[in-house]
Amino acid sequence: MSATLLAVVLSLVSAVAYAGAAVAQERLAARTTDAGMLRLLARGAWWWSVGLNAGAALLHVAALKYGTLTLVQPLGALTLVAAVPLGARLAGRRVSAVEWRGTALTLAGLSAVLVTASGPAPDDVLSVPQALAVTGATAALIGVLARPGARPGLRHASASGVASGVASALTQTVTVAVTDRSGPLLSWQVVVVAVLIAAFAAGGLLLSQTAYRGGLGAPLAVVTLANPIAAAAIGLSLLGERLQGGAAGLLLAAAGAAVAAWGVVTLSRSAPVSPAAADEEHPVAAVLALGTGPAAYESPPLLPRQPKPGHLTPL
Repeated sequence: MSATLLAVVLSLVSAVAYAGAAVAQERLAARTTDAGMLRLLARGAWWWSVGLNAGAALLHVAALKYGTLTLVQPLGALTLVAAVPLGARLAGRRVSAVEWRGTALTLAGLSAVLVTASGPAPDDVLSVPQALAVTGATAALIGVLARPGARPGLRHASASGVASGVASALTQTVTVAVTDRSGPLLSWQVVVVAVLIAAFAAGGLLLSQTAYRGGLGAPLAVVTLANPIAAAAIGLSLLGERLQGGAAGLLLAAAGAAVAAWGVVTLSRSAPVSPAAADEEHPVAAVLALGTGPAAYESPPLLPRQPKPGHLTPL
């Protein structure tokens, strides 16, 4: 199996795990107030979502070993694609025409990106000064996006995507450095960058948890788009990554990215086709629906479950 194909397969499995984790986070966040965020630490469901995120992250690290940032990071859009059949399955319905359209657009766009971004396994790494410079610039940007008093929503989602994208870029540096047998396994460079990865990964997780309080659709779409943009910027500017095909390849990649972004937004705006798809079980298809207006970003109140006709309410 070629390095590019292995990176794609690992990214696909990682995206499925990330989709499950995002849904679990949103379901918990929708039932949690600001004062109760720390109580999530005592809930097993939250730790299950953390475990899914951790497993997805490990698969992502493995993919970064065999593929470039410009190849692996855009495949994160498969998170939404994976959520479509899962949501339909849980809701007991068929995939809607809008969801099929969004899936087709996303896959078509990613196919164009794969053609131009495929290349040899990465071998360049960030130096410690470069890693610290990236960290400082990213921290400043996150501080602006997630400033105190900002309403949880798309700004927090953007900050989460940037943090995750930078963490992936730093992770590739550690992965390449550790697997390079010409130097020590735990060099000063590896230790410093590993600490930065932990900080950005934790920050991205907490920022996404906050963003998902207003629903999963729009925030997850923003996270999905901001992540590869941040990672690709580092890969192309600092790690010597190049797109295949010269100017024509650049145009094809840009067109593919635009089509994939259109598909991601379409998926995030897809709503259930029947009331049954948005029942109290809160399936994936329901949480992917994009709300509108200010109320869409407020945590919904918890209502008591109403008995279904013909059913007895337990005492």
